[in-house]
Amino acid sequence: MSYISDDILYNVEKPARYTGGEWNSIIKNKSDVDIRFAFCFADIYDIGMSHLGMKILYHLLNERPGTWCERVFSPWPDLEKEMRANGLKLFALESQEPIDTFDFIGFTMQYEMSFTNIINMIELAGVPIKSADRTEGMPFVIGGGPAAVNPEPLADYFDLYNIGDGEEMLPEIMEVYAQWKKDGAPRIEFLRRVSKIEGVYVPSMYEPKYDENDGFISLDAKPEFADCAPKTVRKRVVQDLDKTYFPEKQVVPYTAAVHDRIMLEIFRGCIRGCRFCQAGFIYRPVRERKAETLLNIADKLVKSTGYEEISLLSLSTSDFTELPCLTEGLLDAFQDKHVNLALPSLRVDSFSLDLMEKVSKVRKSGITFAPEAGTQRMRDVINKGVNEEDLLRSVEMVFKGGWHNIKLYFMIGLPTETDEDVLGIADLAFKVLKKYDEVHAGKKARRPEITVSVSTFVPKPFTPFQWCEQITIDEIRRRQDLLKHALNKRISFSWHDPKTSVLEGVLARGDRRCGDILYEVWKEGGGFDAWSEYMDYDSWRRIIDEAGKCCITGKDTTLETPLPWQHIDVGVSQKFFKSEYEKAMLGILTPNCREKCSGCGAACYKGGVCVGK
Repeated sequence: MSYISDDILYNVEKPARYTGGEWNSIIKNKSDVDIRFAFCFADIYDIGMSHLGMKILYHLLNERPGTWCERVFSPWPDLEKEMRANGLKLFALESQEPIDTFDFIGFTMQYEMSFTNIINMIELAGVPIKSADRTEGMPFVIGGGPAAVNPEPLADYFDLYNIGDGEEMLPEIMEVYAQWKKDGAPRIEFLRRVSKIEGVYVPSMYEPKYDENDGFISLDAKPEFADCAPKTVRKRVVQDLDKTYFPEKQVVPYTAAVHDRIMLEIFRGCIRGCRFCQAGFIYRPVRERKAETLLNIADKLVKSTGYEEISLLSLSTSDFTELPCLTEGLLDAFQDKHVNLALPSLRVDSFSLDLMEKVSKVRKSGITFAPEAGTQRMRDVINKGVNEEDLLRSVEMVFKGGWHNIKLYFMIGLPTETDEDVLGIADLAFKVLKKYDEVHAGKKARRPEITVSVSTFVPKPFTPFQWCEQITIDEIRRRQDLLKHALNKRISFSWHDPKTSVLEGVLARGDRRCGDILYEVWKEGGGFDAWSEYMDYDSWRRIIDEAGKCCITGKDTTLETPLPWQHIDVGVSQKFFKSEYEKAMLGILTPNCREKCSGCGAACYKGGVCVGK
């Protein structure tokens, strides 16, 4: 029976988001459970059900005896209004029970613009918003995911964070919790015990320090926690992905998800070192699964879900060393069953027409390339490692292979970018269009569909560009207009909302005082800020201006400025980031990890591509 009455569900969009009961969802007897874990995704069901991390950890925790992990998603505003009007709390899909009596409320933090949703979900659950106000018997609020590598903007709201891979860390936390619960010890004792697990960060054990101008200086352990709070929290890494847990089942939604298909994580990390890309650094070292392992997982997932598409998940699929073996095996196994194979994240310098033709036998879809910048100078600045000839040679193969629709991803606002670099995006797009016309010269051909999609560079922690200033909204719009007027009607043009990009930059590099900004925005109705129809930029701007820029890393930052996230160790050293920043300013390339080890520091984990370095 649904926690939400039928009368309410009849009045909301997509009621299937809230009813649970999907194929492969897990129902347990409460009397057999000692630990209840609410796994929260701070956006709607449609998006959260597309997230592989939730699929992995959901089944991992549920395979632990005595633990029941249930899924929780942010209700869309129509349902939230009904819930507040009827005094209903945030609930889990599986049991349809409010989560305020659960042991853990866990959030996967994927995107900074969902931070107000996190605050809203904690409050809607009936749990005190700030960790300092939670007392004995209340749930512990735990966070993890890529946006947790700078945990400070939400530090006051979380009891603890997982930094890094969770497959080994979360079960260890559950073991500590089970013993603590058995001992009947006070709340603070659990935090003391769990802080000794590698990768766990307990924010309340640390105190930020500021200078006379309110500039951030450092974050140090409070004296009373010196015995258990490490000076730096080291990211957790699982060494061997072949031995790391991966579910043989996935929950199949009753209503459409954004990516409703099997997702196979073929490897974690990236060898390339693009200087704007946070994921490429925080997931180092590169660790691969064997093709044999992946084929076995794929077979079980197809049988257990009935999905008709398999997507290979990684940061750069072309760099998977066993890609030919894997794709051949998947096609042999599933082509006759009409299961499509999707290959995202292909690089233009290693593109294979043969591979493309093979994977398109079931269903022919569009092709996406990401040159990122329009000129070679800019591609060298960001260490993209590809050139114009690579792209044009690849698109020629695509067009000769019968494709006519290509999407090209670029960024504007990158460090050192000039108007010439912006216009270079249009110039490169026209060269792609010209290549299509050359391939089809004298032939009857359909109109090409070439799309230029432009996002705005957002400087992120743990990248060589973490010290860089982000361009203003007015400047973003000027560069967007410059490009818009340089293109013609034969090329489609899409761009990101500059307001969202700027706010993302504020939160990505904020210190602990950003929590007050988030709270004030939430109090004024903030939520679903990643959705343009709900984000109130004027409210954000006023509250940020009132707070002052002291809590935001940016304009006045130098390579020696203390950073709010410097107590987190992701394995890649600050020395390496500084060296890469200096090389970027000179346009000097750094070879990828398989060509030559650049000594980034990730070899400290003694795994993956770094073995033997």
